[in-house]
Amino acid sequence: MNSVASQDQGGQGWRAHLNLNFAARGGRTYLATRSHTGPLVVQRAFHPEGDTCHAYIVHPPGGIVGGDELHLEASAAIGSQVLLTTPAATKFYRSDGRVAQQIQSISANDAELEWLPQETIFFPGARARSETRVVLQGQSRFIGWEIPCFGLPARNQPFETGELRLNLELWRDATPLFIDRMRMSGTSAARTARWGLAGCEAIGTLLAYPATKENVALVRDVSCTIESAVTLVDGVLVCRALAHQAEPIKQWFIEIWRRLRPELLERPAHMPRIWAT
Repeated sequence: MNSVASQDQGGQGWRAHLNLNFAARGGRTYLATRSHTGPLVVQRAFHPEGDTCHAYIVHPPGGIVGGDELHLEASAAIGSQVLLTTPAATKFYRSDGRVAQQIQSISANDAELEWLPQETIFFPGARARSETRVVLQGQSRFIGWEIPCFGLPARNQPFETGELRLNLELWRDATPLFIDRMRMSGTSAARTARWGLAGCEAIGTLLAYPATKENVALVRDVSCTIESAVTLVDGVLVCRALAHQAEPIKQWFIEIWRRLRPELLERPAHMPRIWAT
């Protein structure tokens, strides 16, 4: 592993890049190579369930501000089983006018990949661009989610100022399976309109591939007390949710994952240790 601290002079913000490559040897998945510049790291990999490799992506500063650029590249090689998560919510703080960026490129080649980050909180006044692109090759299998939260609802601080560009993509080889684009400002009518977020401050998207109608029925059987929808499009199970805070969305997604993982990945759900801290 190599590590070089990187922050531009003149107050331009942190430049951080984390590269992770996972490989399978003897039926067990290892973090084969890792490199980083700036404050974005994986301190170590864990094997709490034997063969599968769990990795926790850590951003030591604890928050992203205007001018910061964070880049994650992670790949799972043939036969590997990888679960990626974060130890805490990702936070985009109020901007001084500059844009904060988070670009995440994740790929799997005949591998099993789980992308299960905790929620992302966009503080009032944040100017943020967040992109996640997942590319599956061969017979890869995937379960993943993202949960953006707008403002600080527990403190009665809605996202009334700021601008967001949020992208989430799932590809199989060169074919797009799911592409979601969200553009929102603090003054957008979409924040409160019934055709938009209807006053909700948190949204969530869970994707699973390859999925079947039986998987859809299984997920629809999961108890849910928030606004939600479950669909199957081109083999992708898509679960969407709206709520006033992120926590009920996260709990619904976790329960879906607990039931879906044995069906899709043929192994029981094993909660990442970091979720219990």
